[in-house]
Amino acid sequence: MRQAGRYLPEYRATREQAGGFLDLCYAPDLAEEVTLQPIRRFDFDAAILFADILLIPQALGQELWFETGEGPRLSLISNAESLSLDGAQNFLAPVFDTVRRLSQSLPQHVALIGFAGAPWTVASYMVAGRGTPDQAPARHLAHSDAAAFQSIIDVLVAATIDYLAAQVAAGAEVLQIFESWAASLLGDDFERWCVAPMAAIIAGLRARGIKTPIIAFPRAAKAHMGDYCDAVKCDGLGLDTSADIETIRAQTGPDMVLQGNLDPMVLVEGGEKLEKQIALILQKTRGTKHIFNLGHGIVPQTPPEHVARLIELVRGEN
Repeated sequence: MRQAGRYLPEYRATREQAGGFLDLCYAPDLAEEVTLQPIRRFDFDAAILFADILLIPQALGQELWFETGEGPRLSLISNAESLSLDGAQNFLAPVFDTVRRLSQSLPQHVALIGFAGAPWTVASYMVAGRGTPDQAPARHLAHSDAAAFQSIIDVLVAATIDYLAAQVAAGAEVLQIFESWAASLLGDDFERWCVAPMAAIIAGLRARGIKTPIIAFPRAAKAHMGDYCDAVKCDGLGLDTSADIETIRAQTGPDMVLQGNLDPMVLVEGGEKLEKQIALILQKTRGTKHIFNLGHGIVPQTPPEHVARLIELVRGEN
């Protein structure tokens, strides 16, 4: 989960060299470098492309910038009228170049994961112009003008299919789709704005003959995960920190690959608590289809030596 980042001094040096976060995302040589940095340190089994979920809105014509210490900002929209798929793939060409470079430079045993944000999550930023604690602006638009919000979702579905297909063509071996704000929707809203778009993206990729494994990550979704996986037809399911692995396994059955779900703050703490949590997850998942991972992104204050210890403990079990 977000392997590269401010917890690594070499990342901070490369980020400074790039000048800004978006400059780093769109510089294939530097984006390749920061993707490789955690692999060099820790020899993970897979690398995840360094990019950002908000590159698609920018490629569609929405203004995007990052405020230092505050995060992303976007120009406000209330429908899809200002968005255009024309030229989006050309705009995102540097990302595909990064993927091509990584497909050559990564060690042969390290899989390359491409990714995108899910439409509901991306749209919540697009409508609010920034991240929000409860996605209220997007929920308000979805309720007050469902057709307008649907138009945004439809463009995002089409753009995401194109984006992920191009990543696969460039060399991505696995895809992950991040629904970071799934928890803010319930019932019919969850079905319409989270499940249906995710299902449409996966179906769209399969219709193009793409057989690449796809991991869905509906973070903290308040739904039956077996029903969710059946509906979207994902190959793997990412679990957030709060998810109970045994409950989710019972819901999804033995064939679903589960991914997760160590608390990133436990990784920061380290020591005995970290070792106990790792042991518990390994105990619960032994003999099942499971990818050991965090339940959300690694945080800047994480000591790199704690990551090294995690790798040591997990590999020692296997």
